[in-house]
Amino acid sequence: MAATFNFELVTPERLVFSGEASQVVVPGAEGDFAVLAGHSPFISTLRPGILTVHRDSGALRVVVSGGFAEVSDAGLTVLADVAVAV
Repeated sequence: MAATFNFELVTPERLVFSGEASQVVVPGAEGDFAVLAGHSPFISTLRPGILTVHRDSGALRVVVSGGFAEVSDAGLTVLADVAVAV
């Protein structure tokens, strides 16, 4: 079992996902990046694309359209303008 971290995906309308993830692949403005447990803190803007959440129960794919991602000691938070499950 891979190490996990807390991940939250939020839009202005609702909390889309909150839970543990082993990896999240995010469509950053400078290109896709993956976040794993213990990742260094940083902030990035998002470009439209597919965000993939890897969990023990399988992968969740969500189309996002703009926003921000913040990695901190508390985990990863993505604030997306729009988020729709694939």
